[in-house]
Amino acid sequence: MKLSGESIGGRIGVGLDENILSQYAREIHDTVALGVEIAIVIGGGNIFRGLSGVGKGFDRVKGDQMGMLATIINSIALSMALKSQGTPAEVFTSTPAEPYGIYYGRDKAVKFMESGGVSIIAGGTGNPFFTTDTASALRAAEIGAEALLKGTRVDGVYSADPEKFPDAFKYISISFDKALEENLKIMDLTAFTLCKENSIPIVVFDVNIPGNLVKVVNGENIGTLISYDN
Repeated sequence: MKLSGESIGGRIGVGLDENILSQYAREIHDTVALGVEIAIVIGGGNIFRGLSGVGKGFDRVKGDQMGMLATIINSIALSMALKSQGTPAEVFTSTPAEPYGIYYGRDKAVKFMESGGVSIIAGGTGNPFFTTDTASALRAAEIGAEALLKGTRVDGVYSADPEKFPDAFKYISISFDKALEENLKIMDLTAFTLCKENSIPIVVFDVNIPGNLVKVVNGENIGTLISYDN
């Protein structure tokens, strides 16, 4: 599952909203209780976004490194919220960052998930110039995920911004090729291509509505499904 940093920043998308973290932890707890194995990648935009810093004089590489550190802060916060719900959670980092997290290795993360824990994989890909969308697609491919769930603050993918274009319509399902053809901004192109090439369906849904995560993993038509079959 991919969560944006802004989503855990609450209404204004900045900092950490304890109520949102608790809500997400409950949703994830209920999903794990069904026997679902979950790995999570969180963005860092609620704290710092490397690309936005470039226009303010930041070096892109250093800015992206700051953004990666921001994802570790968010991951630790979510891990604590999960543990408070009684769900085992461990933070894995793409680069060595002990004692804040365990250096990521696919087998370690998968083993923890198989034991009933939630693996939170922080630090992006560990490299500049790659987004956390790409990190989530990469980790999904590595661990053999059945789907990549993109939890957002909107209820799916639309033909245009519904706030600006009242006649915009929501896609219930769409193929990878059609989404590319329509130039729909679902994930960055690198992430999208990784999912397409590895046959990993993407589900975009509103993670802020209680119960939606459980509905998604149960196969209900929540949000938008992007796959080869549509």
